[in-house]
Amino acid sequence: MAYFDAASATPLHPVARQALLASLDDGWADPARLHREGRKARMLLDASREAAAEAVGCRADEVVFTSSGTRAVHSGVAGALAGRRRVGRHLIVSSVEHSCVLHSAEVFEAEGGDVTRVSVSRAGAVDPAGYAAALRADTALACLQSANHEVGTVQPVAEVAEVCRAAGVPLLVDAAQSLGWGPVEGDWSLLAASAHKWGGPSGVGLLVVRKGVRFAAQGPVDERESGRAPGFENLPAIVAAVASLRAVRAEAAQEAVRLRELTARIRARVPELVPDVEVVGDAERRLPGIVTFSCLYVDGEALLHELDRAGFSVSSGSSCTSSTLTPSHVLKAMGVLSEGNVRVSLPPGTAEADVERFLQVLPETVAGVREKLGAPAPAPATAVRAEELVVDSLGKRCPIPVIELAKVFGDVPVGGTVRVLSDDEAARLDIPAWCEMRGQEYVGEEPAEKGTAYLVRKVG
Repeated sequence: MAYFDAASATPLHPVARQALLASLDDGWADPARLHREGRKARMLLDASREAAAEAVGCRADEVVFTSSGTRAVHSGVAGALAGRRRVGRHLIVSSVEHSCVLHSAEVFEAEGGDVTRVSVSRAGAVDPAGYAAALRADTALACLQSANHEVGTVQPVAEVAEVCRAAGVPLLVDAAQSLGWGPVEGDWSLLAASAHKWGGPSGVGLLVVRKGVRFAAQGPVDERESGRAPGFENLPAIVAAVASLRAVRAEAAQEAVRLRELTARIRARVPELVPDVEVVGDAERRLPGIVTFSCLYVDGEALLHELDRAGFSVSSGSSCTSSTLTPSHVLKAMGVLSEGNVRVSLPPGTAEADVERFLQVLPETVAGVREKLGAPAPAPATAVRAEELVVDSLGKRCPIPVIELAKVFGDVPVGGTVRVLSDDEAARLDIPAWCEMRGQEYVGEEPAEKGTAYLVRKVG
């Protein structure tokens, strides 16, 4: 089985496994106690904090170990907002942040705060000018991921940090996807990360709060982790997490070159091998191991199941999955095709042969899913109204509305239109994406008696 879902979780690094087993014998005691066993545990914890700080590029007393990357984000956002409550109740995030950041923003909003969501380009990148325009006198905090978890686009953190610093606003960086590849550049104020993204055990997160940043930990606190992460530290997991971070960093430069070549090969060859595909994300400013593409006329869940049967573990941001009825918020914010979405995220050590086998299997897999969905079948019944065709796709889910649009489009004369009736949220994203891929004009949407009518004009 080829595991191509490293952006979700990376297999435990061999160094992490060794460190975990060793620290189970030496790191079980309470590091807050003064007896011999406690002092031994304290030495392990202090050494791990020093090593983590070196990897991040900060002071050791700025590092807090949390129970997960999500907890690090939630604690960081809540603490920074509370610490700057007197400044104001305004938060800035990008529209493609990880859900844990967006969930924190939703809670803040529900409590009376004001949230500005900065838009992104079609490649998934923010413009620093967008953050500059969003800053206000009452802005308490800004958040920006270092790199996107779904499409791999690297964000201009240093430039945004400079803009925020000039305005006196702290910037929290979610570095979960990038920290294993190197430190985050720029004059940021807070940082969060998660060990299972770089080959450490799950259940360990990092929260870094720079000196001078106003921060008020929320909820019950105790004496551990500077009062910012209550509870007994999972010391063996912390030791393993930091050991794996140091190990992957030592291999990062060489491995990044190799994985970039493999993902570039996928980006180039998938559109050649599979018709009607959109490769998404920035082609240059991107993480080494992530490549994402979307296939027209494909059910995302069916495609993932078939690839799994063929021996490949991948993930999807498609709305056509059992876990969601709406497209990925990242793909939606980018305005790209969501149906049949596949994210390939290669872990370090991925074999070139596995990538080649994936490229061999993918075309027939996509073709098989399309055939099962009836993409080659005759066009559905339509009602002719002058030079307009009406396709009734009410009650049908992604990717059926786009399939039905494509099948009747050949019957429309140049200048004519197709009106697609749909009550599927994905259609709002996928029909305009189909138009852009096909060079046709997306006229817009308008309310219908049931659902929404999406208008497409044939231009050639």
